[in-house]
Amino acid sequence: MAGPGAAPPRLALALAALAALVAVKYYRDAEAARQQELALKSLGNEGLFLFSSLDTNNDLYLSPEEFKPIAEKLTGVAPVSEFEEEETPDPSGETLSIVAKFQPLVMETMTKSKDGFLGISHVALSGLRNWTAPAAPMSVMLARQFKAFLPPKNKLDLGDPWWIIPSELNIFTGYLSNNRFYPPPPKGKEIIIHRLLSMFHPRPFVKTRFAPQGAVACIQAISTFYYTIAFRIHAEFQLNEPPDFPFWFSPGQFTGHIILSKDSSHVREFKLFVPNNRSLNVDMEWLYGASESSNMEVDIGYLPQMELESTGPSIPSVIHDENGNVIDSRDPSGEPIQFVFEEIIWQQRIPWEEAAQKLEVAMYPFKKVSYLPFTQAFERAKAEKKLVHSILLWGALDDQSCGSGRTLRETVLESSPILALLNESFISSWSLVKELEELQTNRENEFYSKLADLHLEKYNFPVEMIICLPNGTVVHHINANYFLDITSMKPEDVESSVFSFSSNFEDPSTATYLQFLKEGLQRAKPYMQT
Repeated sequence: MAGPGAAPPRLALALAALAALVAVKYYRDAEAARQQELALKSLGNEGLFLFSSLDTNNDLYLSPEEFKPIAEKLTGVAPVSEFEEEETPDPSGETLSIVAKFQPLVMETMTKSKDGFLGISHVALSGLRNWTAPAAPMSVMLARQFKAFLPPKNKLDLGDPWWIIPSELNIFTGYLSNNRFYPPPPKGKEIIIHRLLSMFHPRPFVKTRFAPQGAVACIQAISTFYYTIAFRIHAEFQLNEPPDFPFWFSPGQFTGHIILSKDSSHVREFKLFVPNNRSLNVDMEWLYGASESSNMEVDIGYLPQMELESTGPSIPSVIHDENGNVIDSRDPSGEPIQFVFEEIIWQQRIPWEEAAQKLEVAMYPFKKVSYLPFTQAFERAKAEKKLVHSILLWGALDDQSCGSGRTLRETVLESSPILALLNESFISSWSLVKELEELQTNRENEFYSKLADLHLEKYNFPVEMIICLPNGTVVHHINANYFLDITSMKPEDVESSVFSFSSNFEDPSTATYLQFLKEGLQRAKPYMQT
């Protein structure tokens, strides 16, 4: 029997087990630190940086799979992926010819071009400057490979979106490493997306470092035998290779459509492109050191053209006569046989704009609130006697070309209380700084010029949230950096005269933004009542 001061046997065992676990963890941490120090001593900073970019599981050992990018680089031979090896092409299946059209980034649109790229090494931008043409101007693909774009059985309604490639990241999971050069091998439905994007550049990353990742699609039109599928893809490219440091090139989005048969045997039409209707449409980020925590430069620019388009409908690779015999694909005069395709009679369809909006909301839930173009927002606000909730930033709020808007759109703007208040009491809009600067100097419409002027007076880099009257008078505004600073503080540390946290919401970001909107409404009351 245990004495009065002795611990019960079970408790003693538990304490011993806990102590053992702590000791094991301490040993493993110490061993990992020792191995890291030895690797640094052996390879140096830049060598360890390259090694770490390949060591995806951070165990300080390179498996054959992790070493594959270097093997492919040294040998010039890229093995076919397991998925592609398992797929046996139908020799009589149809093939689709696709052409790539590409105009390089306009360097003068980068903000750092204003000072002649002062302080930026030529090597850092070498991958960008050297990318002047598509990697593969033309490619022939099997029509069956586009089966990945077909809808699942539970998504057969017009405009009902589904994920071709699901997004695996969110504000809680964080983001993927910047310290990478070579994309992971694509799997499943990623393969066709990867192959298409490889026509532009040899190193496409089908899954972006930041949310929302992936590809989403919806049915735009339905006939007896065909679908028109609208799609949106978020992907990026790595333009540099060792010994240079990574340079990430992230177009705002890839969008487009495909018309294909319901059994995927025939593709009537395919088009994929980066929208170029905005003055800036690409985000660029590059590292300046040999570690994940190294300094990173960020810029944004304009890409005039990046698109893929089919040259015509898919055609049989082998032609049979009525008796099943293989016949020549050319007529007696040597000209290719011309195929005649039946006209598609669409039974149901929705406009492209509606389909694109459905995809946008799937990617960005904050777009459940309508964000109108700048001048339209003020016209609507005047008609409905509401305030304008405006966001002014360097890059687009609703695509991947603006890193500074990322946190805002993934947190407060998509929260239910904010969505409800914005829908009820505001007309929302977002604008590029560059576009308002152009509007400011346009004297053809003095009212629009004045609206832009009032906004730019309050703007501070990188993002400014503004509440104003229908005549453009600003009643409240807050900078995104300041907003993020105060929402990361403890409630008792925030000056009550600036913002106060509501006890009704656990999330300080939502509570603070809600308070910002309500204070704007309160400050506008004297003006709106007159």
